[in-house]
Amino acid sequence: MKKLEFFEPAMCCDTGLCGPSIDPELLRVSTIVEEVSRSGNDVVRHNLKSDPDAFVANGTVAGILKETGVDSLPITLVDGKVVATGSYPSNERLSELLGIESSTAPEPAAKRSSCCCSPKASDGGSCCC
Repeated sequence: MKKLEFFEPAMCCDTGLCGPSIDPELLRVSTIVEEVSRSGNDVVRHNLKSDPDAFVANGTVAGILKETGVDSLPITLVDGKVVATGSYPSNERLSELLGIESSTAPEPAAKRSSCCCSPKASDGGSCCC
């Protein structure tokens, strides 16, 4: 079995599925996590806010962050090898890498912010957490 790891930007909760507006990309990733787990593969999500030690402990991830900063997040690893930076791999790509059937979760039409805070957070609004 393979190990899938997501090193994700800081979110107010472990999955980013909270707040008034849920990012469809994070919903897709959560569906993938469930499917990968059910297939018998190991899957782990590391959130920069709640699990910063994982980012430091992984030399590959730490190196990418040192070189390119947080804009490189999310970083996706399969069996310790980087397969994507800056965005999540497509359902089809993950299926190929893991040797499982493609996810039924739809791919979003456009990438949205991964922040689970209200849209007015930049105007001084408050986060959900």
